[in-house]
Amino acid sequence: MTRKLSACLLAFSLTLALQPAHGQTALPDAVKVPDGHRVLLETVGVGEVTYECRDKSNSPGQTEWTFVGPKAVLNDRAGKQVGEYFGPPATWQAKDGSKVTGTQLAVAPADKGALPYQLVKANPAEGKGAMQGVSYIQRLATRGGVAPASDCTVQNKGAKQVVQYQADYVFWTHK
Repeated sequence: MTRKLSACLLAFSLTLALQPAHGQTALPDAVKVPDGHRVLLETVGVGEVTYECRDKSNSPGQTEWTFVGPKAVLNDRAGKQVGEYFGPPATWQAKDGSKVTGTQLAVAPADKGALPYQLVKANPAEGKGAMQGVSYIQRLATRGGVAPASDCTVQNKGAKQVVQYQADYVFWTHK
């Protein structure tokens, strides 16, 4: 009986180990990649998001922290740098120089205090290399990166705050 249980546990463990790090079934529908695509590259982005205290667009005399742009290093699962992420516009660039931009299709709430999950439709890649063929990019497993909790007032309008964040960026291509 113990031998059978051990064999079942081993088979289960191997099955889990072979699954992609980000299965689509557990994600909100809004940020799922359509059928017909496969993972091309998984990275962990570690960096910062800059916010600036600015006037609210439709509320004269009121201010808010406004997203200015990201700056992050993209590492593979072993921790080796494979690229960078910056913007605007949102740009993912591999160490080989190839890069991709895209259009946000959807966001979905993540944990409190973390940037939302995101689904981006990629534009055709620039340059030959790792980013060629990318069709979608997902931002998942986010930590940090939300607007500062400190006051944004007329008195500190123009002030910038840098917030640390981490997120997994999963690059997809057509099957």
